[in-house]
Amino acid sequence: MKLNWNVDASWTLFIDRDGVINERNFKGYVLNKQDFIFKEGVLEIARSLFSKFKYVVLVTNQQCIGKGLISSDGVREIHNYMESSLIQNGAKIDLILVAPEVRGAKNSTRKPQPHMGILAQNKMKSIDFSKSIMVGDTDSDIEFGKNLEMKTVLIESSEKCTSIPDVKMGSLMELNKWLQ
Repeated sequence: MKLNWNVDASWTLFIDRDGVINERNFKGYVLNKQDFIFKEGVLEIARSLFSKFKYVVLVTNQQCIGKGLISSDGVREIHNYMESSLIQNGAKIDLILVAPEVRGAKNSTRKPQPHMGILAQNKMKSIDFSKSIMVGDTDSDIEFGKNLEMKTVLIESSEKCTSIPDVKMGSLMELNKWLQ
């Protein structure tokens, strides 16, 4: 089967981190690079998947910063590790945006609020949300994409989601096949 979205090199891939790129820690947070474990197959297909898009933008809620469990520099170190691993496999993320606030904070940049998408568009003027896909594993990811009128892909996990994405898949490997 194939997605009939006519994705080409003018599209943008917005992607969540925990539960999509790496294994999600359902009992806590990823607080160091030793705990950052790539999901099966991600490194192998990232080059193929990411190369289908003009931009790849990582958008991640990291309330562990707001809770004081890790610093912004600590999260950046984890992201440096992630990026270097992806680069070694021929894949590149163009922009990483982090929402550090705790859930429920005033003036939050957290998904599902559209702030990180608008910030990405301000930095990369050619981003067109109607030609963008948001891939995530939670309601806030899907609602973020819907709030910006993107196509949405839910990577299914043990997280119970009530939002209705455009499509549900088991992994980024499956998405890569569907976009062939």
